Amino acid sequence: MDLTSKQRAQLRGLANGIDTIVQVGKDGIGDNLVKQVNDALEARELIKGRVLENSMLTAREAAEALAKAARAEVVQVIGTKFVLYRQSHRKDLKDPIVLVKDRKKQ
Repeated sequence: MDLTSKQRAQLRGLANGIDTIVQVGKDGIGDNLVKQVNDALEARELIKGRVLENSMLTAREAAEALAKAARAEVVQVIGTKFVLYRQSHRKDLKDPIVLVKDRKKQ
């Protein structure tokens, strides 16, 4: 699923109000981190992560690797922080994110 620029803008706005819950450190991206990201995405749909200074990865590399492993989309990368999005499959999710539709000119 590719996000449109309007959808990315919407998700960037929503990401401003959330806290960082994932940190990539010197150990890089392991199975435990991927599981943590999967669980967080299933529960929240939108998560913010951070790459610590002692990591061997840049924020862009970490975000793309985690997105690929978790089947998510990279919404934004700024400095050492990144935002990932994946639509949740849970039916009991309290406030699911509804993405704007991309209207095409007719």
